[in-house]
Amino acid sequence: MKNIAIIMGGYSSEYKISLISGNVVKQYLDKTKYNGFRIHIFKEKWVYVDDNDAEFPIDKNDFSVTINGEKIKFDCVFNAIHGSPGEDGLMQAYFQLLQIPQTSCDYYQAAVTFNKRDLLSILKPYGIKTAISYYLNKGDVINTDEIVKKVGLPCFVKPNKAGSSFGISKVKTAAELPIAIEVAYKEDNEIIIESFLDGTEVSVGVINYKGKITVLPITEIVSDNDFFDYEAKYEGKSQEITPARISDQLTQKISDTAKRAYEVLKMKGFSRSEFIIVNNEPHMLEMNTIPGLTTESLIPQQAKAAGISLEDLFTNAIELALV
Repeated sequence: MKNIAIIMGGYSSEYKISLISGNVVKQYLDKTKYNGFRIHIFKEKWVYVDDNDAEFPIDKNDFSVTINGEKIKFDCVFNAIHGSPGEDGLMQAYFQLLQIPQTSCDYYQAAVTFNKRDLLSILKPYGIKTAISYYLNKGDVINTDEIVKKVGLPCFVKPNKAGSSFGISKVKTAAELPIAIEVAYKEDNEIIIESFLDGTEVSVGVINYKGKITVLPITEIVSDNDFFDYEAKYEGKSQEITPARISDQLTQKISDTAKRAYEVLKMKGFSRSEFIIVNNEPHMLEMNTIPGLTTESLIPQQAKAAGISLEDLFTNAIELALV
């Protein structure tokens, strides 16, 4: 039996979703192979939380926990932290230094994909289409005329390094821009402002499954709201249709693009890329490397459509990390 630390929580607004994801991983872990340990990672504490919700501090020197006088070390870490420090490379680098295998991509890939601006800049030369973008750092002069001239209206204002649609606004008039920018700055000190892509939104997971890069069935997203915001993602204000209602030719094009991005970045573990289809061309918005793993989340939906159970999905991630 191998000891698996399931890290969850994190330092961002996404911590509640991460706790749900982590608990789902614990629930569906193969109990004949693994002892699952829920590890809560917060700024103020790193603790192992047992089944009675008793907390035991983690020794950060070697990422171990002592329970009733017994020191427990971990054979592998299952990373279920959305946002910092689990999705931006910090935990990946820490575990690499400690030589503890973990299920997500390496620290460089995590840092790059967490930064939408850097990710899209790397992928553009490989023919992967994106929206027109304008970037701001906190403290920069906000020139609304210049922004509108470049990206047009409506446009989207997003934190550059945040997920779960926190801090995102759809802006329809120039007067709304400063307000939307302030909202985004509450989540991040860097902002990306993108042109509005009027088309079908899809999401596609790519994983290494049993040693082979595998593209999962594509999900079409139909939001009841103005865009795929937090409510649409987590509170049922959207339809998520898997497989997407698109042609075989377009399905192949999106799958090839998502796989290409995974390969170019030398990814490991899970990835979930978001695209808007405009005139039969997929335009990439972002890539998530610690996507939601709740039973309602997109990757589990797509895995189910591919005939992969949650237990298989999680076992595969652990076994590949241990190789």
